[in-house]
Amino acid sequence: MNPNTIALIAGQGAAPKMLAQAVPGLTVCEMDGFPCEVEGEVLRFRFERLVPFLDELVSRGVTHVVFAGSLSRPKIEPEMFDLKTAQLVPRLVGAMQQGDDATLRAVIELFSEWEIETLGIHEILPQLLPPAGFRLGTISERDEKDAERAAAIHAAMGEADVGQGCVVSNGLCLAVETQPGTDAMLEFVAQHKALNPGGGVFFKAPKPTQDRRIDLPVIGPQTVAQVARAGLKGIVIEAGGVMVLDQAATAAAATEAGLFLWVRP
Repeated sequence: MNPNTIALIAGQGAAPKMLAQAVPGLTVCEMDGFPCEVEGEVLRFRFERLVPFLDELVSRGVTHVVFAGSLSRPKIEPEMFDLKTAQLVPRLVGAMQQGDDATLRAVIELFSEWEIETLGIHEILPQLLPPAGFRLGTISERDEKDAERAAAIHAAMGEADVGQGCVVSNGLCLAVETQPGTDAMLEFVAQHKALNPGGGVFFKAPKPTQDRRIDLPVIGPQTVAQVARAGLKGIVIEAGGVMVLDQAATAAAATEAGLFLWVRP
C-alpha cells in the first residue's frame, strides 16, 4: 500500500512517532490542542470542522486512515462549527453519550462515508503484536489465578464500556481503568500499596466488543516502570490484542525490575 494514500491521525504518546518513522510518507494529522511528537509537516484540524478536514484528505488522495496515540475528548466551541459539520453534531454527540466504543464506531463510519478505510496500526506493523504464549520471568500459580480473575473482571468491564485494564492481587481487584486511563489507575495503586496483600498483576486487553482497528491497547517501557512503582509482580496482556512498543526495551525493563511479562492466549 502506498504510504502517500494513508493519513495518520496522531494522538499523544510514542506510537505516532514510531509509526511515522517506520512508514515514511504518511499524511500526519493532529487535532488542535493535542500536539503529537511527530516531526515535520503536520496537518492540523478541529473537531468543529470535521467535514472540511475530510474533504482535504480526499483532495490529497487519501484512501486509508490509521489512528495512533491517545486522544482526549476536545473542548467543543460551538461558534467554530461550519454548517456541514454542525449537521453531524446530533449523531456524534449521541455516540459519545453511549461510550467510547460507540464514539469510535461512529468515527470509523464517518471516514468510510468519504471512502476512507480505517486500518489498525497492527495491520501496518504486525510485529507490534508479540507471539501468543510468550513468557518472561517467573509466573507462579497464584499469578495465573490472578490473571484469570482479572480477565473475568475485564470482560465484565468491557461489556459496560468502562476500560481496558485492571489490577488484581490474590484474587482481590485493587483498581480498574476508567476515563483517566492506565497511568492514573497504576498511580492510584502505587499510592495505596497498603491495600495490596502482596504481589498482583496488571492485566490489559481490548474491550470484548470494540473495533480493533482503533484504540488497540499499547504497553511499553513506561508501563513497566509504572507497574514496578505500583509494587506489582508482573504484566499480563491478551495475545493478539495488545501492542508492545519497542519490545526489546520493554523486555529489558521488565527483567531489570524483576517483573514477569505474559502474553496470555
